Amino acid sequence: MKSIGGLMVLFGAGSIVLGFIGMEFTLLMWIDNWGPTVGWAIRGVLIVVGAVLWVMGPDEEAHHAEESAAP
Repeated sequence: MKSIGGLMVLFGAGSIVLGFIGMEFTLLMWIDNWGPTVGWAIRGVLIVVGAVLWVMGPDEEAHHAEESAAP
C-alpha cells in the first residue's frame, strides 16, 4: 500500500506544480472537467488519501524479511 500511496501523493502534488506552469499529467487531465474548484479538491484528496495509505500501509521490507525467515 505504501507504493500506491506514494504514487497518489506524487501525482497529486505533481499535478499542482504542473498546473502552475500550464501543464498536466495525461492521466489526470479529466479532473478539471467540472471546474477548477473540483479539480483542486480532487488533487487535495489524492494527496491526503495517498499520505494516509503511505503512513498506515505495512512496511514492504518487513514483509519480505518475514517471508524469507519463514521455513
